[in-house]
Amino acid sequence: MANIKKDDLVQVLSGADRGKQGKVLEVIPETNRVIVEGVNYVTKHTRVGQTQRGTKTGGIETMEAPIHISNVAVVDPSSKKPTRVGHRVEEKIKDGEKRTVRVRYAKKSGKDL
Repeated sequence: MANIKKDDLVQVLSGADRGKQGKVLEVIPETNRVIVEGVNYVTKHTRVGQTQRGTKTGGIETMEAPIHISNVAVVDPSSKKPTRVGHRVEEKIKDGEKRTVRVRYAKKSGKDL
């Protein structure tokens, strides 16, 4: 079960952007990578082309590049520090029937990860 999901708030633990926090835009499970908003910007050169209307496309654009999932940690919503994620099984009652559901929760964060 994945610990980091889309729209989670994460903090970068290592690399050039160490300490920055951002929202997860995309998770790529095949390569164990995540794309974080505002982190790991790269410059991409795109070929100049033309659309149907005649406007030019292409040039130099900056975009977020993927980061390995081991270099980010989920941020605890209460303390705003990176923390580990745990799973617990809870029983919820929905429409009169009991259901067993796995729920993610932020474990207690110590000094700092």
